[in-house]
Amino acid sequence: MSKRQLDESTSDTKDPSTSYVPPKVWKWIVDANSNKWATINRPTAGPRSIKELPVGKHALQLYSFATPNGKKVTIMLEELLQMGIQEADYDAWLIDFAQQEQFTSGFCKVNPNSKIPALMDYTDKEKPVRVFESGAILLYLSEKFNNAFMPIEHRQEILNWLFWQMGAAPYLGGGFGHFFQYAKEKQQYPIDRFTMEAKRQLDVLNNVLKDQAYIACEEYTIADIAIWPWYGGVVLGNLYDGSKEFLNVEEDYPHVIRWAKKIAEREAVKRGILVNKSWGDDGQLPNRHDASDFDGITNANLSNK
Repeated sequence: MSKRQLDESTSDTKDPSTSYVPPKVWKWIVDANSNKWATINRPTAGPRSIKELPVGKHALQLYSFATPNGKKVTIMLEELLQMGIQEADYDAWLIDFAQQEQFTSGFCKVNPNSKIPALMDYTDKEKPVRVFESGAILLYLSEKFNNAFMPIEHRQEILNWLFWQMGAAPYLGGGFGHFFQYAKEKQQYPIDRFTMEAKRQLDVLNNVLKDQAYIACEEYTIADIAIWPWYGGVVLGNLYDGSKEFLNVEEDYPHVIRWAKKIAEREAVKRGILVNKSWGDDGQLPNRHDASDFDGITNANLSNK
């Protein structure tokens, strides 16, 4: 059967009332069918309000939110401090999405793309450095502090996996996560499409971790720090309600689970996942300025988070 014949044979089964016909020119419309973020996201860039960012006492100033991308950087900073690198101490300021703080003039100066995390390095106050995109920040911090979590003999393999994560995770989060949990209506086509890709990516990791302790080599590196908040979060059941069962994680990805649990036990990871977190009853630290800020914070079942 030709493609034309196939199209004709299936066209009668389509319900015209549920088929979307794209207009010749797309226009941004917010209406009753839009989800809760539709009034925040827009097809334009740049600041929407005038507000400068706060600056604390440390050279490193982080502006973020405890999403998986935000956790990468706070975990990295806490790991550096765990190593005894005091120059890695930092102020972490919460960027409240609901208040659209990512679209303030101050934040747009640090990241014109209006996405967290964003970092300012004031080590040289005459020439401060801005760093945005989570992968770029991990690489910057590693190089700044004597290639921390970047053993030179494995550098290229670490970069391979760092950039793999940057390219792969949007399919997991913006694809699978969005349509599985956040879309106003559940639709089979996008859920099937992105579930297949999410499972394929998890299988890639599972195959690698079958033969070694960590992603890029036998050592814990920035590749693991980048990948764990997303893929570790999924297999531990911490990202999307019901997805652990839906993706058949326990049966299909035992090596990813082993890796994820091992990383979750690290003291720096336990601290890092709390920073810029402003919800839940398992520990919050919306703003972080000193190691003592963690004192008294309880985080139930932290080893599984």
